[in-house]
Amino acid sequence: MTGVHPHLSHVTALLGTWTGVGHGDYPSIDPFDYSESVTFSHVGKPFLAYQQRTRSIGTAGQPGQPMHAEAGYWRFPAPGRIEVVLSHPTGVTEIEEGTVEIALDGALLIELATTSVALSSTAKSVTAVERKFRLKDDILDYELHMSAVGLPMQYHLSAHLVREDLD
Repeated sequence: MTGVHPHLSHVTALLGTWTGVGHGDYPSIDPFDYSESVTFSHVGKPFLAYQQRTRSIGTAGQPGQPMHAEAGYWRFPAPGRIEVVLSHPTGVTEIEEGTVEIALDGALLIELATTSVALSSTAKSVTAVERKFRLKDDILDYELHMSAVGLPMQYHLSAHLVREDLD
């Protein structure tokens, strides 16, 4: 296995697969719950590979239907800084930038906001996204706000994920 790049030493706690449940809401859709899996991995370079998948909540032990997916890279160009490049199969790509810090309680805090959103000709209009992550004691919580389909920035998603395995 390739060693983690030294520039990632402050974020190695993200490495692995995280699973859990979340809740979504937006004025243009009905509220919903979902299950989620997020994986952070590395190849020895100064970035993390990121994959996210959600499914509707299944019944009687059966998995739910696929809902959303996104994949990309998390880059750390300078101390305290993060850049994220994401692609969605819905025709949306995002570039987000923000901050990384360690809170007084030892939690890893990451705040991101889009600096660029590109859309394919058939994608729904998304104009901005903001994400906040908090990682402490193998629990990864996040909240996502979005401005889309002509609506202003507002809550869209939040989830509570626990570490399943290390990558």
